[in-house]
Amino acid sequence: MTVLLNKLAIITGGSDGIGFGIAKAFAENNANLLLIARNQEKLNKAADYLSRYGVNVDFLAVDLSNLPAVMKAAEDILNKWPEIDILVNNAGIARFNPFTETSMSDLDMHLNLNVKSPYFFTQLLFDALAAKKGAVINISSYFSHRMLPGRPSTAYSLSKGAMDAFTKSLAYESGPLGVRVNAIAPGTVNTALVKENIDRLSEEGKDKFSEMVQTIYPLGRLGEVDDISGAAVFLASDQSRWITGTIMNVDGGLTTN
Repeated sequence: MTVLLNKLAIITGGSDGIGFGIAKAFAENNANLLLIARNQEKLNKAADYLSRYGVNVDFLAVDLSNLPAVMKAAEDILNKWPEIDILVNNAGIARFNPFTETSMSDLDMHLNLNVKSPYFFTQLLFDALAAKKGAVINISSYFSHRMLPGRPSTAYSLSKGAMDAFTKSLAYESGPLGVRVNAIAPGTVNTALVKENIDRLSEEGKDKFSEMVQTIYPLGRLGEVDDISGAAVFLASDQSRWITGTIMNVDGGLTTN
């Protein structure tokens, strides 16, 4: 497929997990890529793999929780790419601490990476996106409005609720300029990190987890990275040209109950 032919896509947190899956799907659709993440080694490996698709792959190693570093990264990007087609704000953090044990630094960590960073990064790149009537895709979470037993999430849920509100309000404001803004709210996805966490469970714990998945997910399984990346390709492409301000639940039906 070539629905993103010659488009430039910037993907934060693009070196592994859902971000890498989105980058791979974009490359398969002939988009050129700029990956942003903290780990230089992971970025090198990701870029080497994605280059096999015959697209241009660049990367920047940036700590996106550091706002001065975000500003410097945006400056470097605009010096090389004054026009941008797609921005995927995927980088984020999730820590599940009880409300009474959540410190100021815990909350700041979530707000800096999950809220302030995508807000100001999008702001700094906005003129370049408007120049191409581009698309912004924010990666949110069902935790913005759906909680799970045993997963205390006030800080994380607060940050993802802010992401949803940002998505809708920016979509309203940027629509007249031709910039579309949408979000994807995944359910639990079988990333390497999730698989590692499952592997650490006892056999009894694994059985209980499997039973829980069968109970709360109407489609009876966890998501795969391809489930999310397919939605991202759709929202980045002209196939969704009349869609903006949407929070797309890609969660196997989790949020129906």
